[in-house]
Amino acid sequence: MALRVLGVFWCCCSLALTYTSAHGSLKQLSDSDDLEHYIKTVSEMNNDFAFRLYKAIVSGTQSKNVFFSPLSVSTALAALSLGAGGETHEQIVSGLGFNSSVITDEEMHQAFLNLLENLNQRTGVDLNVGTAVYVNDTFKPHPEFLENFKHLYLSEGFSVDFKSTTKTMNEINKYVEEKTHGKISKFTENLDPQTIMYLLSYVYFKGKWSIPFNPNNTKEAKFHVDEETTVPVQMMYRSDYFHFHYDMKLATIIVRLDYNDSFSMMLVLPNDLTVLQDALRPHHITNWNKHIRKRNIELFLPKLSLKTSYSLINILAGIGMKDMFTEKANFTGITDDEICVSQAVHKSTLDVDEAGTTATAVTQIHLSARTGPQSVRFNEPFMIFIIDQKTKNIMFMGKIGNPLNSEINE
Repeated sequence: MALRVLGVFWCCCSLALTYTSAHGSLKQLSDSDDLEHYIKTVSEMNNDFAFRLYKAIVSGTQSKNVFFSPLSVSTALAALSLGAGGETHEQIVSGLGFNSSVITDEEMHQAFLNLLENLNQRTGVDLNVGTAVYVNDTFKPHPEFLENFKHLYLSEGFSVDFKSTTKTMNEINKYVEEKTHGKISKFTENLDPQTIMYLLSYVYFKGKWSIPFNPNNTKEAKFHVDEETTVPVQMMYRSDYFHFHYDMKLATIIVRLDYNDSFSMMLVLPNDLTVLQDALRPHHITNWNKHIRKRNIELFLPKLSLKTSYSLINILAGIGMKDMFTEKANFTGITDDEICVSQAVHKSTLDVDEAGTTATAVTQIHLSARTGPQSVRFNEPFMIFIIDQKTKNIMFMGKIGNPLNSEINE
């Protein structure tokens, strides 16, 4: 039997797959204490996956800048695992960092559902997360897969003709453009007419600073890309009490800027970005949040506008998810036909200005107040995290090495 193509795409990310399956409806978790525990477990595993994915992306790119949504990727892969079987399923789940002895598939999917519902109920920021599935009009996947996908991952479903590539591609791009409020207008520019299913996962975030910057204070300044290279940037400025911490072991300054509704951006300025990237783990984020304190700071932060696009086939295969891209793929939960993933793409955007952010990832030191504010200048390579402090999920993460490189295609 010929191997057929299943397209799976998520907001900022996309995958093309062959068949795999998951039979039967999943059970509901009823105990709120158990559910809270599993949500915490999923958040911890999501963040661990975020760092592993970041390091895999960094190792495979020549760009000075990296930006992506680990939440979007993990949501898409977890949803895809509904239709995977055998070794393919094990590779996806273990690649995400889940251990069946700690959390079952049912518990994982229910925790993702609760997380997505929690995020969509937040009103202090403009936030929209969800999934969608496009099914070829001649293809009949197992109804259990579509039922679980719709319920557990808040999916919308559409019947299309993938042989009408231009028409279907325009439909998908229009949907993504609407869900990302125009930030990603041409998500897909190539569509295989042999595609039988196309999955999307999207995350849209727009938040206003709790302490905004005054546009009148924004001036041109130099950003030091490396010891030999500087580029001009529009540098925002504000003197105020910001959340601040200095990690002595990592020789790194951390400044946290808050939005409404428990969301925040964590700006991480190391003495040496390479050293920080090698050492950094999720527990550092937790420790920084514990030790961070407000202090008077003169903050200089460049305005940013980035668009990134990554092919994830080699990246995902490199962290253990390899069978789904080959003839070994097992997606019997979707169909009894032989199918595989033919494409995996991730696209993200980031805009940081005076009003806020739009994004479509242990030593305690006590610092006493000084008579004047400390100056913190993000005028050399730094890392960036957008974090939901309520669920502890890293929604977006990346590094800024050259703010002038606004478009990244890898």
